[in-house]
Amino acid sequence: MKNRKYVLALDCGTSSVRAIVFDLFGAPVSCVARSVKLDYPVPGYVEQSAEEIWTRQISAAYEAITSAGISAGEIAAIGITNQRETAIAWDKKTGQPLAPAIVWQCRRTAERCARLAASPEMETVREKTGLVADPYFSATKFEWMMENVPGLRARAERGEVAFGTVDSWLLYRLSGGRSFLTDLSNASRTMLCDIRAGAWDASLCSLFGIPESCLCEIRPSSGLFCETEPDLLGAPIPVCGVAGDQQSALFGHACVDAGELKNTYGTGGFLLMNTGARPKLDRKGGLLSTVAWQRDGKITYALEGSVFVCGAAIQWLRDGLAIIHSSPESEELARSVPDSGGVYLVPAFTGLGAPYWNSAARGAILGITRGTERGHIARAALEALAYQTADVVREMERVTGESVRSLRVDGGAASNDLLMQIQADVLGVPVRRPAYAEITARGAAMLAALGVGAISSPEEFLAGEKTTVFEPQIGDERRREMLDGWHEAVRRVL
Repeated sequence: MKNRKYVLALDCGTSSVRAIVFDLFGAPVSCVARSVKLDYPVPGYVEQSAEEIWTRQISAAYEAITSAGISAGEIAAIGITNQRETAIAWDKKTGQPLAPAIVWQCRRTAERCARLAASPEMETVREKTGLVADPYFSATKFEWMMENVPGLRARAERGEVAFGTVDSWLLYRLSGGRSFLTDLSNASRTMLCDIRAGAWDASLCSLFGIPESCLCEIRPSSGLFCETEPDLLGAPIPVCGVAGDQQSALFGHACVDAGELKNTYGTGGFLLMNTGARPKLDRKGGLLSTVAWQRDGKITYALEGSVFVCGAAIQWLRDGLAIIHSSPESEELARSVPDSGGVYLVPAFTGLGAPYWNSAARGAILGITRGTERGHIARAALEALAYQTADVVREMERVTGESVRSLRVDGGAASNDLLMQIQADVLGVPVRRPAYAEITARGAAMLAALGVGAISSPEEFLAGEKTTVFEPQIGDERRREMLDGWHEAVRRVL
């Protein structure tokens, strides 16, 4: 271990994969990215090649080690973080994918989920999994494969098929087919896992017709999973950390205490709050309960709220309205006016997510006058991102009974200083943005470093971190006025 001074994070996203080498103080040494193709065979279907996911990820890993100027023997451990819920089926003996991977975004099982939502079984499903009936999750994807891929059901019932998420697929290939594993955070997103027991649930598997023999072994998120085949990267390396991307980002922010939360401002927005040793179920159904991670024999849970449109609203200003040429211009344009001039943009382009969950809602711009300018619309778009985040945060406070003290942020839109200031203003708490942007990968690296014993605490990995803090700059009365206007605008589109 003395010569192993680095950790390799494999960040297997939806449209791209990354491999990042960190030193044991959390400093990035090298980063390599590869794009991965998404296929849309019919409207609503989203697929990928499982083989391409693997080849792009292992290629990026090899180049990241080479670019860092180190050998595989100097890497203490590998951590994996991945797009969640994407479903892959492969032959247990040959490792050959048996169908295209069904991506988390795919809506092909929407009708099945509608029937499930209306069924008496849904209350039990919700209680055991913390999830809602939605094509997002893996179970109905596996079920669809069983029903639609010729011969797959018979093979699955004979125990010849492996059903897994992207982390399981990478672990299988990295180990040369020896390991068929997942971590509890990824398992909790399948709708087949009892999140309190931390195990596959026989009744859930029966409900979806999935043989338990086709599901991999669940392991803690931090600890030894397998060793890589020596010829893949130049030496065997232990894989010692695995977590779904949003859970990994929560850990990467060191949100290890109950009540701490983060928001990732990507195309959509993903808020996760650490709820500690017990899952908090939202009986109203606006938030999901999920496993954050499992380590040191303990399960940590989280509440999750998904906002459908965050960065996509800025892209719409660019591509739809053509009032900016690039996403960073949104800040400059929004700063050209002192406020939104009473304009509210509700970006319900594909409905509204948490806490409303209204797929029929459609977007609107309200409060336009003859004096409305491009700057007002740009500022209203930024404010909409902050308002949507605030709505989810307030729901989390309602469910937990705890007041949020600060918000940690990452993702592309988090680089917008004006947005971060607006976010602090409408929440009334500090917003903390780390200087390093690849928080998801950092979380996987931290889990791996802890799992292999290379560090003793998350704080040790973050010793050199630099953070920008945005403090609230408006009073309670102005905050209430802004939020009241937003909620009236939302009411009009629901």
